[in-house]
Amino acid sequence: MVKSMTGYGSAEGVVEKLGITIELRSVNNRFLDCNVRIPRVYTFVEDAMKAQVQKVVTRGKVDVYVTIDSSKADDVKITLNEPLLDAYLNAFNTMSEKYGLKNDISVVSLSQFPDILLVEKTETDLEAFSEGICAILREALKGFDEMRVREGEKLKADILNHLAEIERILAAVEERSPKTVAEYRARLEQRMAEILADRGIDEARLITEVAIFADKVAIDEETVRLRSHIEQLKDLLESDQPMGRKLDFLVQELNREANTIGSKCNDTELSHMVINLKAEIEKIREQAQNIE
Repeated sequence: MVKSMTGYGSAEGVVEKLGITIELRSVNNRFLDCNVRIPRVYTFVEDAMKAQVQKVVTRGKVDVYVTIDSSKADDVKITLNEPLLDAYLNAFNTMSEKYGLKNDISVVSLSQFPDILLVEKTETDLEAFSEGICAILREALKGFDEMRVREGEKLKADILNHLAEIERILAAVEERSPKTVAEYRARLEQRMAEILADRGIDEARLITEVAIFADKVAIDEETVRLRSHIEQLKDLLESDQPMGRKLDFLVQELNREANTIGSKCNDTELSHMVINLKAEIEKIREQAQNIE
């Protein structure tokens, strides 16, 4: 299955009464480069999140954005420091009785004394939080991967179109190549006839020269290898495994054979065909850069 390296996915959920939103974005990269952007206090889940991404993605630069909304969380606990409060009240009562002062202590005034009310934040269950956020990430990865598959199908269709054009050009090259040898023989006979004038042409020498030329411009091996690489590429596009690096290699091999054919061309028409052939290979190379 062809997958694009570019994609987007998102998911929302609640973990430990915290609202969690996760977004994933990816672009092309030679290797997997995963970055998790999450508030500092929750960085303990980074490794677990990266492990989830690695199960789905093998190549590309993936950015994971985590937004945490704590507005509805009730993780703040306020407790009364009773021993300290008792000590304050005893002191105030003593002051009132001993000095004849009015004891006008109120709840509000007492709450303003240091450490009477203790504000504590409930500890987060790290394991439960990690599992919960990874569950949301898996949901985001599902949509992310579906988008990459849709993009991959478009890339596959485009590559197959270019391969079909390459095969068409290759067939024309194979048809044209033998004609260049016959044309060379005709030109050679004409030139030898002009040079030798009345003297007869040495047929054996002519055959030898044509044979040498035919050997120099023979492209049978290159076209056979080209067709083999094309079939391998088609099979690869039907594979369920990540194929980006293998595609890169096969495109290099296609280009190598096309260059060899070009170097053997001693014909304008063939040269134009080879230029078109290399242009189609380059288009495949550009698309292969987008495939995981």
